[in-house]
Amino acid sequence: MTGPAAPPAGSGRVAWFHCFAGIAGDMALGALLDAGAPLDGVLELLRRLPLPGWELEVTDVLRGGLAATRVEVQVTDDAVVRTYPAIVGLVESAGLPPRVAQRAIAVFGALAAVEGRLHRWSPNQVHFHEVGGHDALIDVVGTAAALELLAVDEVRASPVATGTGVVRSAHGLLPNPSPAVLALLTGAPLAGRDLPVELTTPTGAALLAALGSGFGPLPDLVVDATGYGAGHHELQGLPNCTQVVLGHRVSPDRPADPVGQPLVLLEANVDDATGEQLADAVEALLAGGAADAWVAPVLMKKGRPGHVVSVLADLALAEELRRRLADETGSLGVRYRRLDRWAASRRIEQVHLDGHLVRVKVSPGRVKAEHDDALAVARQLRLPVREVLARAEQAWRDAPVADVPPDGPRGQHDA
Repeated sequence: MTGPAAPPAGSGRVAWFHCFAGIAGDMALGALLDAGAPLDGVLELLRRLPLPGWELEVTDVLRGGLAATRVEVQVTDDAVVRTYPAIVGLVESAGLPPRVAQRAIAVFGALAAVEGRLHRWSPNQVHFHEVGGHDALIDVVGTAAALELLAVDEVRASPVATGTGVVRSAHGLLPNPSPAVLALLTGAPLAGRDLPVELTTPTGAALLAALGSGFGPLPDLVVDATGYGAGHHELQGLPNCTQVVLGHRVSPDRPADPVGQPLVLLEANVDDATGEQLADAVEALLAGGAADAWVAPVLMKKGRPGHVVSVLADLALAEELRRRLADETGSLGVRYRRLDRWAASRRIEQVHLDGHLVRVKVSPGRVKAEHDDALAVARQLRLPVREVLARAEQAWRDAPVADVPPDGPRGQHDA
């Protein structure tokens, strides 16, 4: 699945690998090609390697009914067992873009360090068998090239799926996941699946260990493109592929906190309550700690007029207010959903009107007198409520602000 043209490098693009069926070198490369990495550009960079005797076959396949790109390296000359320094020499002599070379060498460096620890060798003495062949070199350098052509600056991944049983290697049968995979992904979240298949290979694990900046769920992104890289075979009940999601992180200068205040919205439909009962319900809900509550008229089934009583509440009060909403309205059901609220900052201050106290709510660019206070003062002064409201708000605006912090309270003011 292709997306828009890649932005320039350094633009903060993220590639998140969803390893729900594991990851291998060919699956990572296939996913990036599927997401829009230009095949011709990847091949042009790969052909700079002093590595004859290979061809890259790229095909469209289905895995579990899901369209994916399958990458296979066809090898005619793969008899060499290479050391880590030999691989570094191959990559450095290819004239690759700096970040492509750095990423590829980092992946093989991670593999060499792990193999050295497992076999008690120096990394420079490690002889790569499976991961030193043509196919692993093409997969690793090709993945680094695709990341560069897609202008990916950050790599992240989900928890990584692994299989069970044993896997065959140059050293004989090994437990699955292999010791190299576990060593490479130490500290990363793994998700074991009861499948006797090598879902995650050492090459795939090394790509994440060397290039990844972290593991977890999909970060907050504006998604540009997605792609799927196919594994060798079909799996029973699981699409054998790796997903990649390309995008840009949500801008930090958005006008509101990207998380907001978590609240719940409770709602009940009512068609047999009087206006007084609905007003009492709203008052009871607010007294119970609701952040807000309101009533909206609706036309219900069979043309019956009714009302929706809505309540915004903190998560901790959700259950208590759910019961109170049902009790106060007599509704047979209450709906519930979570949401975020972006509330402007506010504070409560006070002004004096002819010796009477009126609270005012102050937020950026706005002041609003509390209606209940204004009503009480209006009755005592025998004035219209709207006049008391206007005088209270004007009193706050006219108050001196000298020596007061810009966001600090102004205290009490006289009108």
